[in-house]
Amino acid sequence: MSPAEEAGYRRVVMAASRLELNLVRLLCRCEAMAAEKRDSDEWRLEKYVGALENMLQALKLQASKPASEVINEYSRKVDFLKGMLQAEKLTSSSEKALANQFLAPGRVPTTARERVPATKTVHLQSRARYTSEMRSELLGTVGLPPWSLGTFQSGTGVHGVAGPRPGDEKQSAAELDLVLQQHQNLQEKLAEEMLDLARSLKTNTLAAQSVIKKDNQTLSHSLKMADQNLEKLKTESERLEQHAQKSVNWLLWAMLIVVCFIFISMILFIRIMPKLK
Repeated sequence: MSPAEEAGYRRVVMAASRLELNLVRLLCRCEAMAAEKRDSDEWRLEKYVGALENMLQALKLQASKPASEVINEYSRKVDFLKGMLQAEKLTSSSEKALANQFLAPGRVPTTARERVPATKTVHLQSRARYTSEMRSELLGTVGLPPWSLGTFQSGTGVHGVAGPRPGDEKQSAAELDLVLQQHQNLQEKLAEEMLDLARSLKTNTLAAQSVIKKDNQTLSHSLKMADQNLEKLKTESERLEQHAQKSVNWLLWAMLIVVCFIFISMILFIRIMPKLK
């Protein structure tokens, strides 16, 4: 490698490393912002995630890009942040919780200082927040001012109207826990059914693969036997042709000999027998 080519290669490697370093720094910043409590009019995180997508696409096009596992981990975290922002834009807390369940956080910490991936922590925080919002909506405490909550807890509402008793609140909480438990049981049942379906599909696929393999072996054997029979048929055809040619030659010679014998016999007969007067 010439000195100019070596210098160019070093510049490419340094540029790729600098791009990856900037991506990691911006990713850490986005994870930290996602873990914090943000206002509804916060716009920086969405812009940062868009910049992360552009940097990730540029990193994929680099000649000296990182390993495919590292690229996939970056893509997984960027997709998680993007999906989290989309889930926050939904209206109801149930839709947010459902969208949050389908998000897949990162598997590996972004920096060495992290023991648990930051995206996983953000995912757990979002799940707890959306569950709390669902609980508040079911209990009817969303949108109420703090003083009304205090009067409800003390047993007296506004203008002397009696609020819900602690026993009713406990019953509502128990009913909510029961509903959540039923949903969790239903999800576990669906997951088990999907696993059973996957096992059945895998078994059927293996059985079909075995049958197809046996059929291929039988077909290969049949083709091999057909080739052998064709070769034998060609050999026997050549032998039969040669035999037929030999038979025709002997018959021709025999006919020529008979004709010559008859011709000579006629000449001798004419010479020996006297002429009639």
